[in-house]
Amino acid sequence: MKILGREPALLLGLVASAVQLLSATLLPLTIEQQGVLNAVAVAVVGIVTAAAVSSERAAAAVVGLAQAVLACALAFGWAATPEVQGAVMAFVSAVASAWV
Repeated sequence: MKILGREPALLLGLVASAVQLLSATLLPLTIEQQGVLNAVAVAVVGIVTAAAVSSERAAAAVVGLAQAVLACALAFGWAATPEVQGAVMAFVSAVASAWV
């Protein structure tokens, strides 16, 4: 499967190098922040791939993407309690289940 005419691994490499370049030149990102940005990119590619293969399997990818975005928000300073994090993930899981 190709995304924008390219293999997903190539696009993920491009995203990783762009995050590193931005961190070195413009944004003072920590290693953790760089990692979660790359994880979100992987989750996005995963959901696109899952949706292309089977819409029934895309629900799990949606939940995975939500987890990656939540981790990204926490890494960038969102101060959510574990209860709020759990509520967000429960809602996302319910929406993903209803979608399929």
